[in-house]
Amino acid sequence: MSKTAAVVLAFLSLVLLTTSSRAQLLPSGNVYVGGGYGDSVDVINRYTFRGWEANAEDLAFPRHPYLGIVLDGSGFYRLGVQQYNVFLGPRVSMNYGKWRPFFQVMGGAQRTASGGTSHYPLAEDIGGGVDRKFQFLFLKHFAWRVEFDYMHTRLLHASQDDYRGSTGLVWRF
Repeated sequence: MSKTAAVVLAFLSLVLLTTSSRAQLLPSGNVYVGGGYGDSVDVINRYTFRGWEANAEDLAFPRHPYLGIVLDGSGFYRLGVQQYNVFLGPRVSMNYGKWRPFFQVMGGAQRTASGGTSHYPLAEDIGGGVDRKFQFLFLKHFAWRVEFDYMHTRLLHASQDDYRGSTGLVWRF
């Protein structure tokens, strides 16, 4: 058997068998990875960024399946500027057929590096989006997400308002 065939067989076995057995190691929830676009407005300037966003949601409350806890991370870049964000907070969501809209409020920290200087302000994030489930064979545990967020930071009496949008793939387990 060739290496390619072995890898394809192992992947299909993993996808088809683990989803039906509902493994105890993984709680109920989802993982998201996507590309993003950011817009940052500080006191003087307005910047646009391109980057990535990833988050994991744990639906930890069996009696409240609409409530989850989200850990979110993102990185946005432009020439000479890097911005990283880490957030944690609750997410409320509901399923409507193939659609799953959600709303989240999170708090965390931001790291902005520019010109050899780094700043670490606390940040708030309010946002939401929607997931659209796939209905194909082994893709039934995957969805496509579109998400938009407003982030606010304050450093040394100066406020900064950031907006980000992202889209990407969600794996639901």
